[in-house]
Amino acid sequence: MPVTRPRFMPNLARWRIAPVLASVCLVAIIAIAVFAPLIAPHDPLTMMPSQRLKPPTALHLLGTDAYGRDLFSRLLYGARVSLIVGLGVTVISVVIGLPLGLISGYFRMLDAILMRIMDGLMAIPSVLLAIAVVSLSGSSLTTVMIAITIPEVPRVVRLVRSVVLSARGEPYVEAAIAMGTSLPSILRKHLMPNTFAPLIVQGTYICASAILTEAILSFLGAGIGTETPSWGNMIAEGRMYFQLKPSLIFWPGLLLSVCILSVNLLGDAARDALDPRMKKRGGL
Repeated sequence: MPVTRPRFMPNLARWRIAPVLASVCLVAIIAIAVFAPLIAPHDPLTMMPSQRLKPPTALHLLGTDAYGRDLFSRLLYGARVSLIVGLGVTVISVVIGLPLGLISGYFRMLDAILMRIMDGLMAIPSVLLAIAVVSLSGSSLTTVMIAITIPEVPRVVRLVRSVVLSARGEPYVEAAIAMGTSLPSILRKHLMPNTFAPLIVQGTYICASAILTEAILSFLGAGIGTETPSWGNMIAEGRMYFQLKPSLIFWPGLLLSVCILSVNLLGDAARDALDPRMKKRGGL
């Protein structure tokens, strides 16, 4: 009798390819960001008015922008800004949100106060909150990262709180309490390890969201300085010359989309690998 392949096998093969391709794309973006000074043929800030809006040549691989700056060099340096913002916002959000979530999930009296503050922050649209912070503090890379981090912290707090609430009633936690284990040890050794897997998944989504939010802020003129090469700034500057040279928007938009999609696909793969329910479903 011919052996029939289970219907779930093609789906599994497809979803194994997706994270591999996402990893390759993300590694390539990280590489060009790290080695941008070595790869870039020109200074991304050097203006050459006589070379403005030039088509691709041997000297300028992707042509020049409206100020005569090399488009290829600006794309390479733009990857640095996006990755710094994405990783920076993720790390700061976890560092702030993890202890707050542990405290909120363990102490019932503090839980009500902290959750009302988090709910208030989540009620404000993240882009509007970021624009308000940047407008009050001035546009810089540090300010933009802080502005994007503020609405991301409540998501980390709520995630950690939910994990702590479900784990604090486990027998090993109750046994640690009965043995007189100190509160810091209970939080650090018994409750915090349970948050690592969901935080890894959540961190990938925060990173992708931060990269997209930075591009939106730059496009709206509320991000980092317009002279700084970032993909959002390049799209904002290129929209005025879209009919003359569509590549001014196409290339930064393509790299931005690939970067965000790659991070999201890795987040989905991490969720499938770390979630016991997904493992059980894949083994059926």
